[in-house]
Amino acid sequence: MIAEIARRLAFLPVTLFVVATLVFLALRALPGSTVDMLASSFSTAGLRDQLIAQLGLDQPLWKQYLIYMGELVRGDLGRSFITGRDVATMVGETLPVTIELAVASLVVMMVVGLGMGLAAAARPGSLLDGALRFIAMALFALPWFWFGILMIVVFSLWLGWLPAFGRLPSSVTYEPVTNFVLIDAILTGRPDLIGPWLAHLTLPALTVGLTTAGMLMRLARAGVIETGRLDFVRTARMKGVAPGRVFFRHVLRNAALGILTVIGLQFGAMLGGSVVAEVVFGYPGIGRMMVDAVLTRDYAVAQGAALVLAVLYVLVNLVTDLAYRWADPRLRREPGR
Repeated sequence: MIAEIARRLAFLPVTLFVVATLVFLALRALPGSTVDMLASSFSTAGLRDQLIAQLGLDQPLWKQYLIYMGELVRGDLGRSFITGRDVATMVGETLPVTIELAVASLVVMMVVGLGMGLAAAARPGSLLDGALRFIAMALFALPWFWFGILMIVVFSLWLGWLPAFGRLPSSVTYEPVTNFVLIDAILTGRPDLIGPWLAHLTLPALTVGLTTAGMLMRLARAGVIETGRLDFVRTARMKGVAPGRVFFRHVLRNAALGILTVIGLQFGAMLGGSVVAEVVFGYPGIGRMMVDAVLTRDYAVAQGAALVLAVLYVLVNLVTDLAYRWADPRLRREPGR
C-alpha cells in the first residue's frame, strides 16, 4: 500500500509539469492580452509599452516560460496582473468555496443516485424500474448550464423559494477564518450564517448533483442485479438466510466496490467541473476565479487555479484507488502470497 502511494505521488510532478505547460501555451494562444484589458483604446503607446515591460510580456515566449517554471519550482504561483494580489492567497480564499459545493453536490448525487438505483434493482423490469431508468438517462443528458438556468427560473424567479446568485446575502457580514462557512459558524459562534449559506448552496448543489446522479443510478442498479445472480448469493438464499441480511451482507457489500470507484471519480470531476455551476450561479469558487482570469487574460491566476485543481484531481483519484483496495480483500494481498 505504501509503495503504491509513493509510486502514484511520484507522477504528481510530471502531471503538474504537463498541466502547467499546456495552460501556459493555451493562454498565450488566445487573442488579446492583459495589456488590452488594462490599457484603454485612448492609452498612449508609451503607457502600453510600460505596462508590457512591467508584466514581463516583452520577453520572448521561451523566456517567459522559463521564468514561470522557475517560480513554480520555488512554490511561487505569482501575482495577479489585474489586482496585484498573491495568487496563493486568492486560491486559499476560493478553494474552500469549491470544496463546499463539491461535497454538497456529492451528497445530492449519492442520495438521489443510490436511492433510485436500489429502488430500480428491487423490481427489475417493472414500471418503476423503467420510469427510474428514463429519469436517470434524462438527468445524465442534461447540460449543467442549461439545467442551472432552468433551476434559477423555476425556484428563484417563479417560486421565489431560493436565492439565485452568490454564497451569502450581501446584508450578512462575515469575517472568514477557514473560509468554510459551516466551520467558521461553529468556531465564531455565528449560527445565523448557516441558514442563508444553505439557501444559496442549494441550487448549485442540486444542479451538479442531479445531473451526475443518473450515472450512479444506472451503475448501482446494474451492480446490485448482477451481484444478486451470483452463486454465493443463491446459496445464501437457499440456506434460508434472511433477505435483509442477504442484501446488505452479500449483495450490497460486493456491488459497492464499483459504486465506490464511480463516487470517487465523480467527486474529483466535481471539483474541477463545478466551473459551470459557479459561473451560472455567481458562486465565488476557484472555478469562477479561473474563468474570470481567462477572460481578462490574467495569466498567473488562471495558471495557479488550473494547477491546484489538477493536484486535487490526482489526489482524489489516489484516495479512491486506495479505498477500493481497502474494500476489496483480493487487492490487499501481496503478490506471490
